[in-house]
Amino acid sequence: MALNLAFVAVEAGFGVMANSMALLADAGHNLSDVLALALAWGATLLSQREPSHRFTYGLGSTSILAALINAMSLMLVVGAIAWQAVLRLEHPSPVSEATVIWVAAAGIVINGATALLFLGGHQAHDLNARGAFLHMVGDALVSLGVVVAGIVIAYTGWLWLDPAVSLAIAVVIVAGTWGLLRDSLRLSLHAVPEHIDAAAIRDYLAAQEGVAEVHDLHIWGISTTEAALTGHLVMPRGHPGDEFLGRICGELRGRFGIGHATLQIETGDPRYACPLAPEHVV
Repeated sequence: MALNLAFVAVEAGFGVMANSMALLADAGHNLSDVLALALAWGATLLSQREPSHRFTYGLGSTSILAALINAMSLMLVVGAIAWQAVLRLEHPSPVSEATVIWVAAAGIVINGATALLFLGGHQAHDLNARGAFLHMVGDALVSLGVVVAGIVIAYTGWLWLDPAVSLAIAVVIVAGTWGLLRDSLRLSLHAVPEHIDAAAIRDYLAAQEGVAEVHDLHIWGISTTEAALTGHLVMPRGHPGDEFLGRICGELRGRFGIGHATLQIETGDPRYACPLAPEHVV
């Protein structure tokens, strides 16, 4: 974070001095990475807090809010970059090609060095570390594009190429952020996490011995890595005992990634019909 934040300040300063939208766009991209790391770090610290009387699930859902804020801030950055780039396309202005080339080249080194921090040891098998590695490699490639643009401008005088590259960077940011925005928004609305098959879970519960019906089944994310489930099992022969519930919860955790499951057992007595049984009732 410190390495990238320092480079953002340098790149933005030289971007203004060189009158380069491409450098400023790349600086905005790198700044969004720093903000993303800061948000993720803060959310990780908060999610480690113990549950309280008011926050009975703890603060794990802050990781969802952090992801959503990160995605929305990235979209704002993209909008500002694109707007300025369009204005520059209409009225091209000279840029300092040498400054653009050398500063962007430094970006390749900085992003490449940061990517190397996520290689080796146990991190090679960590999905999050792998994602961070790929992200930083992508940033290095964006900086490489700025270097190439600076070289081409120096030899051809095509001033339109500077804002064109900044628009290309905006497209790269949108492409990399869209999935994050979609998934974080869904999780904030208590949608079933992408990696969980709700239909398969319903079929699994319905197939258990003694279960006649499954209803009021809800699955949602309580953080970006943890999921919870509640459901009603109609078992006419009565409560099957703690061993049954323990086994089911273990299976839900091991096979489906549900770490927090709560199951209610009902006998299906028509005199006391469950008001939550219809699918449209929440």
